[in-house]
Amino acid sequence: MTYRKAYQLYSSRNFPPLAAQLPILKAMGYDAIEPWLPAYEEDPGLFRQQLDDAGLACYGFHMPLAGLVEAPQRYIEIAQTLGVTYLIPPYVTAEERAPTVSYWRGLGEKLARGAELANAAGLEVAWHNHDFEFVPLADGSRPIDHIFAAGGSGVKFEIDCGWIVRAGADPAAELRRFADRIVIIQTKDTATLGTKQDDGWTATGDGIIDWQALAPLFEKTKADHLVTEHDNPSDWRAFASRSINHLNALGL
Repeated sequence: MTYRKAYQLYSSRNFPPLAAQLPILKAMGYDAIEPWLPAYEEDPGLFRQQLDDAGLACYGFHMPLAGLVEAPQRYIEIAQTLGVTYLIPPYVTAEERAPTVSYWRGLGEKLARGAELANAAGLEVAWHNHDFEFVPLADGSRPIDHIFAAGGSGVKFEIDCGWIVRAGADPAAELRRFADRIVIIQTKDTATLGTKQDDGWTATGDGIIDWQALAPLFEKTKADHLVTEHDNPSDWRAFASRSINHLNALGL
């Protein structure tokens, strides 16, 4: 199965101006951009025009969880301006997190309330994972399971395979476990744990994840596109190009 491919603009935040990157990414074969805050915040209309001028779409954007809770209508309106389907809260800080079942269930309930409002506007809410959601709590249960149990079927999932590996979990098992909830697959790759260069992240296909083995599991999910990301590349062009070329070589 061939997927549409998006580039997480956070990957090249250290190489402004971002607008100049858009036609380069289009020429590499990307279909869309997945932006993070604050890339689109100051002027969503201008950001949309820049995407349109480059021939790129926007399927979803990363946004703060607090925005979904405290200002959902604002982000729904931004989503409508950018033409996205998915509102994606990606993170809670270490200071915010509590190592309790009730905290993670509460997070799921917040996502569910936001998803209900988003659904009414024809949009979806998808949680994006890091490593901490897969680290067991004192009772052996996992935050990720509590998030989705409390969130219900309305809360979708942008699965980040690289962070799952960093957590010591198995992306293949998680792709199977959450197949009905996964709507976006982020093909983030990691070097051997302990690698210092580029914070240990690599282009898709250059790390330790066996994407050829994972690829057949993608079509078992509800994912309608893939996203490449690297947290700190020293060469964003090389990362972006190598990643999409590897996905294409796999027939994805």
